Amino acid sequence: MLSRVADSIYWLNRYVERAENVARFVDVNLNLLLDTPVTGFTEQWEPVMMTTGDKTLFQERYDEASAQNVLQFLTFDQEYPNSILSCVKSARENARAVRETISSEMWEQVNTFYLWVQEAAQAGTTEEHLYRFYPEVKMASHLFAGVMDATMAHNEGWHFGQLGRLLERADKTARILDVKYYILLPAVTDIGTPLDDLQWIALLKSASAYEMYRKRQRRVTPRSIAQFLLLDPEFPRSIQFSLLQAERSLHRITGTTLGSWSHDSERTLGRLRSELEYTTMDEVFESGLHEFLDKLQTQLNTVGEHIYEDFMAVPLAS
Repeated sequence: MLSRVADSIYWLNRYVERAENVARFVDVNLNLLLDTPVTGFTEQWEPVMMTTGDKTLFQERYDEASAQNVLQFLTFDQEYPNSILSCVKSARENARAVRETISSEMWEQVNTFYLWVQEAAQAGTTEEHLYRFYPEVKMASHLFAGVMDATMAHNEGWHFGQLGRLLERADKTARILDVKYYILLPAVTDIGTPLDDLQWIALLKSASAYEMYRKRQRRVTPRSIAQFLLLDPEFPRSIQFSLLQAERSLHRITGTTLGSWSHDSERTLGRLRSELEYTTMDEVFESGLHEFLDKLQTQLNTVGEHIYEDFMAVPLAS
């Protein structure tokens, strides 16, 4: 497969998944605000910007981290490359570049997705409408993934798409978990209170994990929730599941067997997956959950860099 085709399919899926996860990211805070006092409203939005890693860019464009400013920045800001609108636009551009490779149904879905988000941006959606907008973004992403699975041959190109989607999902699940544990809890005195429980439940719902979690656990505890989102090998949005499936797709692309490697991307992804597989929650909490998640995100970035170098970078002429 041509490197430009692989790159476009990879990023098409990463951008669709990123748009969905930004919607989930904002949804964490919106759900929390439904159950928490209005006091400290501004302070509840600034941490969201800190966790995106784009706080500096936000501060260059907006005066304060108000709900209106943060929602505009993350949702419809055309100059912010990771806003929902920008992600869907980039996904559409990548889909257009490989229309001869993907199915017509995939193109129609991503094009419809983009036109709908663009229309919402032009309409100046109110905060009340956004409570419905973000779940619809998630459903549009699910529809694209389902259309791709049902209409595209599960060949090398499909596996590049899976690889992009799953690595993006692992990164954003880590960030969603980090929002709650490291930043959003107002005070140490709130730990173990009904407010704390409501925040953890909101986080599970934002990751579409609440029902599956309750089928496994009766109690809502930080440790068991972190374990579920980090290490569960069967839940589709857990980091462990995402890395397991990403590694399988990567080996289908390279043709090497699981447990071996011929490219740096296989080695780094396999090492990360293996380390996570043999990690215990005692070790996670001993090192600090935030520190563990921060390191994990750095490792995921390294995997992405190696994938680019192995399959998509144009070799320099000798």
